[in-house]
Amino acid sequence: MLLDIGGDVGALVVTMPSDRTGDEVEIASPGVTPGHHDHVAVVRRPVPGGDVASLVFPELRAGDYDLREKGHVRAVLRVTIEGGQVTTADWPA
Repeated sequence: MLLDIGGDVGALVVTMPSDRTGDEVEIASPGVTPGHHDHVAVVRRPVPGGDVASLVFPELRAGDYDLREKGHVRAVLRVTIEGGQVTTADWPA
């Protein structure tokens, strides 16, 4: 996977439970009301020895973000993105 990061732009990779494959997850700044936000689907990606369910937001400005299931109000996970870095997180079980 190729990510375009640098300066104040980073990326986010979240490991997901395998049963979430196909689900969509939204990302927004904290406190932003539900509406149309950037979202991606959970897909299985190859890793050494098999594959893993994950989601990737490839280009995010540095800052805090809330992730939630698409169409839901409650944030499930908060992450902090650093410019020029790939942030990793695990979706809560």
